[in-house]
Amino acid sequence: MAHHTTRRAFLGTVGAAGGATVACSSGLAGGPAEPALNHEAIPLDRPLAVEDIPTPALLIDVATMELNLAKMAAHAEEQGIGLRPHTKTHKCPLLAKRQIEMGAVGVCCAKVSEAEVMVEAGIEEVLITSPVVTLDKIGRVVALSKKSSEVALVVDNRAAAERLNEATAAAGVTQRVLVDLDVGTRRTGIATGEPALQLARTVGGLSNLDLRGLQAYAGHLMHVHGHAERQERSLAALEAAVETKRLIEDDGIEISILTGGGTGTWDIDSQVDGMTDLQVGSYLFMDEQYRRIGSRDGDIFDDFETSLFVQVTAISQPVPELITTDGGYKAFASDADRPQLVDLAGVVYGWGGDEHGILRIAEATRPPQLGDRLWCVTPHCDPTVNLYDVYYPVRNGRVEELWPISARGKSQ
Repeated sequence: MAHHTTRRAFLGTVGAAGGATVACSSGLAGGPAEPALNHEAIPLDRPLAVEDIPTPALLIDVATMELNLAKMAAHAEEQGIGLRPHTKTHKCPLLAKRQIEMGAVGVCCAKVSEAEVMVEAGIEEVLITSPVVTLDKIGRVVALSKKSSEVALVVDNRAAAERLNEATAAAGVTQRVLVDLDVGTRRTGIATGEPALQLARTVGGLSNLDLRGLQAYAGHLMHVHGHAERQERSLAALEAAVETKRLIEDDGIEISILTGGGTGTWDIDSQVDGMTDLQVGSYLFMDEQYRRIGSRDGDIFDDFETSLFVQVTAISQPVPELITTDGGYKAFASDADRPQLVDLAGVVYGWGGDEHGILRIAEATRPPQLGDRLWCVTPHCDPTVNLYDVYYPVRNGRVEELWPISARGKSQ
């Protein structure tokens, strides 16, 4: 119970759980999110060895993550382009601040509630990348802009822009906005060309909206397999965005930002003349879905190394060819892929329900044993992170503090 004194720093008056649980809900997946009162690192009373971490747990190999951060920052500097990392990947103000320390021009948030967490933690340059159309959320954005004049959001239709302008005028604030372009994803955004120009004219004529630029995120291309095809399709999509930018500028409207791109096109979109910054997200962690898309030099996307893992424990062996772990659907978010075990060839991870994973070990060269702690690469890092309260940052085989995932569950 020595670690429990740190729990109050994170959860206020919530009492500690029994057993060997450490601070902050033990980082266990599943269950209701508890309110984080602290966005800073939570020191443990004494260092915790990796093999003593209660599982399932979300681990970060800090040294590898720092290499990924440094590589992307160096690339941006070399290419003369900014980084606007997406916090929907890590949901952690500590990591957002680290990205800004390394030169990022700001951060992105997918939802208003994520932006609220980041601004509360002292991060001012925040772009909300999904349109906001209802009065309740518009009110929340206006409240954020009162705290930080550098909060921006995207608009993709006239009615929402006018509604936003009415709210900001009533509150006496000026709201930064970007016109969101649909460059092929068909999820949000207005059509490129003339429709985007008409919306830019509308926004530019509204008294309390400050049009800063355009968003052109081709999310449908991030996981296209094969670098050559990904490059061809991404350059074509962004060509339409660049032409739209020129069209709007020729109309006398200043466009200082053209933001988009992501981890899958990090070395492609940075070469597009007119792009100002990249909305990269998964690069600091990586996952199985990204590894399969291929890089410029091969079939495996290894431009960035895996730094995020879920550690599970082998807890039962009902039959010789199978071993059960304590990590099921609640420990991993997966659209279709399975977790992959690190350094255990021939072991296949399968699902055993909400709480359990089933390992098929018949072909394993070194089968796991009961009680073994096993490191797994996540199928999809973003939604997996959203299952946990804290990261266990691992340095030299041990953990000395916990990092709160403060924006966990912030989906509004």
